[in-house]
Amino acid sequence: MKRPAAFTFTEKSSAVDFATQMDQQAEALIVKQILNLRPDDGIIAEEGSTKESKSGITWVIDPLDGTVNYLYNLPGWNVSIAAKDKDGVIVGVVFAPSVDGFWSAVRGEGATYNGVKIKCNEPVSLDKALLATGFAYDLNLRISQGEAMAKLLPKIRDLRRNGAAAVDLCYVAMGALDGYFEASLKEWDHAAGGLIAVEAGAVISGRGGGAPNSDLVVCAGPALHAQLLPLI
Repeated sequence: MKRPAAFTFTEKSSAVDFATQMDQQAEALIVKQILNLRPDDGIIAEEGSTKESKSGITWVIDPLDGTVNYLYNLPGWNVSIAAKDKDGVIVGVVFAPSVDGFWSAVRGEGATYNGVKIKCNEPVSLDKALLATGFAYDLNLRISQGEAMAKLLPKIRDLRRNGAAAVDLCYVAMGALDGYFEASLKEWDHAAGGLIAVEAGAVISGRGGGAPNSDLVVCAGPALHAQLLPLI
């Protein structure tokens, strides 16, 4: 898919973090469609849409995950949508048109890729693990992340940087990657992909094994997750 010839750029947290009008227009369309059908539901979305839930259901939306990939016509950018209740995410979908990928999961019912059931790789030893990661927009944090990568690389098979968190989580779910980790993610980055990975048999957590959060997200099959978490 060709990107449009011109964009309006909006700088976000730093000079390397920006949104385009495509992010904003996609979010407006998604939110409108959801609220037309479910007006009492809540909204949390990357480009600022927010609405308190009256129904107990809140939608968590990343309208264009992997904006830089989209701008440079690289694969993997996607739309990520999840719905959660008081106990966590109940449904998640990730659609990546550039790789013809549609992943989905319902809590307790497993995960699929283009309609076919998927499972993560398990067990995988650390030295055989193909991992993916991403880097924070905070330039100071990038320095410490680079140092951590230097220590980790000799211990694993290899490392990828694909540029779209939701698809990386889905790749873990379907076995295209063995594991994934990243700091500074927001809820909309991992809500849908995280459920898909869990329903495919993976473990997703934050530092110390708690819930994934903006400090750290680590996702892999159970055996690899246990080996990887202490090293990140």
